[in-house]
Amino acid sequence: MTTLPGVHVPIKWHKSTRSGENGGDCVEVAALGGAVGVRDSKDQAGPVLRFGPTAWSAFLDALPAHHR
Repeated sequence: MTTLPGVHVPIKWHKSTRSGENGGDCVEVAALGGAVGVRDSKDQAGPVLRFGPTAWSAFLDALPAHHR
C-alpha cells in the first residue's frame, strides 16, 4: 500500500485482471476518498491522475463493453 499527499489513508492499488504476467501496458486504479486515482503500473512512483466521481463514471460509460 502507498500514500499520496492529501490522502490520509493507505491506498490499495488494483491492476486489471486482463494484465499479462509480464505487466504489459497496464494501469492501476485506487479509491482516493471520493475520487479515483490512476497510475502506470510500470512507474508506481510516478504521477497519479485523480478523477472525480462524475468524470470517472463518464470514462467508464465511454469504454466498450469488452473493456470493462
